[in-house]
Amino acid sequence: MRQLSLALSLLLLASCEGLFDDIYDAPLEEEGAGKEQLYIDASSWTEWHYIDFEAIADSLQSNSLYNPSSAVVTYAIPTEAIESEGKSGIYTYWYDVFGAGISNHEFRSFTPTKRQEEPVAWSIAIHRNNVRTNGGSVYETPYTSMSDLPESSEAFKNAAFTEDAWNEKDVWTVQDRMLQGLIGNQGIHVNQVLSAWLKVHIPPVPPVFTLNSHVFVLKLKNGTCAALQLENYQNTAGKKCFLTINYKYPY
Repeated sequence: MRQLSLALSLLLLASCEGLFDDIYDAPLEEEGAGKEQLYIDASSWTEWHYIDFEAIADSLQSNSLYNPSSAVVTYAIPTEAIESEGKSGIYTYWYDVFGAGISNHEFRSFTPTKRQEEPVAWSIAIHRNNVRTNGGSVYETPYTSMSDLPESSEAFKNAAFTEDAWNEKDVWTVQDRMLQGLIGNQGIHVNQVLSAWLKVHIPPVPPVFTLNSHVFVLKLKNGTCAALQLENYQNTAGKKCFLTINYKYPY
């Protein structure tokens, strides 16, 4: 009976656009964002989007009409196999999508690839609901409004900031065997605290997204800080992973 139920579920899902339609909806045209706000189409499974807050601040200082969203730089995730003994590559896991959910998973294989390409200078990089920093660390504040923040990040100087950690199960990249529960993930350092501003829950299918509206403080490796808040993860058409981010830099 369980095998029959699983087969029927697979047939039903296969008749749709994909296993997790709500996770990788097709992108629409860019929507606007205001000053001290970024709008990013982060819906692609195969791209990292890089943001350099120092460069944005410099551009706004010389041109008050500068659009911060135009500063986002995108690089593809390498998936082509190469001969290498390094950790960079695609880690394929099986996820119990039709049972206990993605918290139940098993490692299946590793394919080495080139290292992730990135700009010379950057502050954070975003891949869907994943965020990593460039040698920085993050603290989640209790505030849910940018206007309620203390005047300076000095208020958090004794807070416990969290650095990025190695991750090989969350940056979902290769989806060609998703109907079998097999997903290829990029092995890369990710900041779990900042990534918690958007959670994906499976089950159910389609997945449920949960937004954490708390303000996060990012401490960059040069010692400066930025305040960040995810205001929205959908565009006006309801497509997921179109991120509207409030920010303050320097903070």
